Amino acid sequence: MGDLDRIDINILRALQSDGRLSNADLAARVNVSPATCHRRTQRLFEDGFITGVHAQIAPEPVNLGSVVMVGVVLDRSTPESFAAFEQAVIGMKEVLDCNLVAGDFDYLLKIRVRDMSDFNKLHGKQLIALPGVRQTRTFFVMKEVKDNAPLPF
Repeated sequence: MGDLDRIDINILRALQSDGRLSNADLAARVNVSPATCHRRTQRLFEDGFITGVHAQIAPEPVNLGSVVMVGVVLDRSTPESFAAFEQAVIGMKEVLDCNLVAGDFDYLLKIRVRDMSDFNKLHGKQLIALPGVRQTRTFFVMKEVKDNAPLPF
């Protein structure tokens, strides 16, 4: 955060809290002119500090109320097997997050589906057929206590 001053940090915090702020409202919140605010916000986008602005959709109304965490173990730990697995997972719309992890698994996936039956179909047709998969361990989320929290900076 060495390249960011207090105003930049305040802009990032305000937009993380409410991405729908108008430039005028954002400028007032961080106590700069609208022109300065616009210029700084554009620079934050261009420099990669802000990667996008999007709406958070409630999963229940769109019939995706179940969250499943899946630990995946690959049959070998080579750059090629990791690359093949990652490329295949990127194409799966049900997979929200895919992280290479240290520990008992190679990857941890966060998946959203309609229900257990929906996950069963996904598991049987796609997950176990992913390149290099030796083993999966599935955890059905019973309650989302904290999800997509803001970054603590």
